[in-house]
Amino acid sequence: MDGANGLEWMAWTPITAAFFVAVGLMLIGMTAWGVLQPTAPHKGFLPIVTTRGDRLFIGLLSAAYVHLAWLLFTEDNLWIASVASLAVVASVIRWG
Repeated sequence: MDGANGLEWMAWTPITAAFFVAVGLMLIGMTAWGVLQPTAPHKGFLPIVTTRGDRLFIGLLSAAYVHLAWLLFTEDNLWIASVASLAVVASVIRWG
């Protein structure tokens, strides 16, 4: 599918759309949570003091790195990496 300038546009699949919707919902949820219950700095297993938003950001970056490493080192089903990424994000948000 060519764009107006002859550029290729990104093909949106339902999985891609679901990913961006999930990230958007997480940001909206974290914003609402922060308004209702302001966050306090927390020191967990991460080597820095963080807030909930910091831990969400670090968790999302970690999930991206898990997926990239999965693609680099194996050709197995990517859903396994997705489950592992969810575990990483949950761990960083909860105990980070």
